[in-house]
Amino acid sequence: MSNTPHEIHDEFPDYAGKLHTLKVSDEHFADLLEDYRDVNRAIHRAETEVEPVGDAHMVDMRKRRMVLKDEIYGMLTRA
Repeated sequence: MSNTPHEIHDEFPDYAGKLHTLKVSDEHFADLLEDYRDVNRAIHRAETEVEPVGDAHMVDMRKRRMVLKDEIYGMLTRA
């Protein structure tokens, strides 16, 4: 298990320009990025045991991050 946060700009380095453009021009996209950041930080805090959580909650958070990441990627590739 990696304790490295999965920051969105590291996940999609080839889309840096589109990330910024969509963030400032599309409110829904900006909300997705904020939600991704929040759940990603919660996962990182749990993984590093700063704020431990149960296994089921960790699985739910990881699934949520994956859904957000998929939606973000979809918007990036359609833009």
